[in-house]
Amino acid sequence: MGNLDARIKEHRSTEVTLVVTKEDNSPLTGQEIEVAQLNHRFLFGSNGHFLVPLVNNELTGAQKERNEKITAHFLNLMNYITLTFYWGRFEPQPGHPDTERLLKAARWCNERKIPIKGHPLCWHTETAKWLLEMSNAEILEAQTGRIKREVSTFAGIIDSWDVVNEAVIMPIFNKYDNGITRICKELGRIKIIKTMFTAARQANPKATLLLNDFDVSPAYDILVEGCLEAGVEIDVIGIQSHMHQGYWGVEKTEWVLERFARFNRPIHFTETTLVSGHLMPPEIVDLNDYQVTDWPSTPEGEERQAEETVLHYKTLMAHPLVTGITWWDLNDGQWLNAPSGLLRADGSPKPAYQELLKLIKGEWWLPPTSFHTDAEGKIKFRGFLGDYELQFAGQRIPFQLAEKGSTTIRIKLDHKA
Repeated sequence: MGNLDARIKEHRSTEVTLVVTKEDNSPLTGQEIEVAQLNHRFLFGSNGHFLVPLVNNELTGAQKERNEKITAHFLNLMNYITLTFYWGRFEPQPGHPDTERLLKAARWCNERKIPIKGHPLCWHTETAKWLLEMSNAEILEAQTGRIKREVSTFAGIIDSWDVVNEAVIMPIFNKYDNGITRICKELGRIKIIKTMFTAARQANPKATLLLNDFDVSPAYDILVEGCLEAGVEIDVIGIQSHMHQGYWGVEKTEWVLERFARFNRPIHFTETTLVSGHLMPPEIVDLNDYQVTDWPSTPEGEERQAEETVLHYKTLMAHPLVTGITWWDLNDGQWLNAPSGLLRADGSPKPAYQELLKLIKGEWWLPPTSFHTDAEGKIKFRGFLGDYELQFAGQRIPFQLAEKGSTTIRIKLDHKA
């Protein structure tokens, strides 16, 4: 753990020299100023399943109160959200997409300066059933058209997308027939990925585009390598870490990171879960095959989950290429009915939530702190990369810590001090 903490300090923080001057450029000497952190540069997120029906005023009574509680816990801990665009749900009938509901939720996040990722644009599961009535050429046209429509409609509101999801198994997926597997069989993985990324890039050249997968075997990094050699512009590599069958451990996590680090691209752990109840049997290959109605969270499981969550987050934070971690379903009983949330089903925080709060807003956070400037108008402190604010004599001046190592920032007061 000590080694992880040292690497987190090295890669995620900086020694700051803040030089404060008056309006006439003379140093502000011997004065008390306050510095406070406003946000992390690192993305700590969850999906927004709890948010969309709440923002659209679709809930009443106890359900509304529960989702309000979940939202408050989200805002207290996290700075990033994933909104879901599963095609089959988003556009159950062709030409009737659920755009307005998602726009309303996205604008709510924008108003609170919460960056958003859309998930996913192309996936063989949860895709539109009406594609099966089309030829492969028509399916391909509909899929690229869907990408261009969503990415352009939400440009400036959502500028990050999981473009293709779970492509490793896409052409061999055989649980049920679907349009996306049909065209992937015909085109192959790399060509379909390149086609979809090209469509998304054309629709929003400024967007951050991810390839995302649950398969952390060599099959995935070989696919990434093939895509990059084919000229696919993958901005971020998305890795899922659903650990319903048990925590990976530091060694496996670092093994995964090392394999993808060779591409020298940002890595986002896009879907992370650890359960606080019994573990899913190890022989299960597809997590969706484990269907149980009663999967309770237990006190012992919650303590285990808390310890493993802290270790997993620290392991990822210690790697310089990891830029974000998204927890998949903030509360229990959502995905696969699993006790995999940081909150219980009623919205109350588990120990894992509390321990993450201690890290993200405690150990890795600078609260409002008073400093006295020296004879040169300087103060020094160590801060985690992110957004900050200096307060003095009624002024609030924002600044950013963007580079690890050491940073000198000069701030000029805009009226007589």
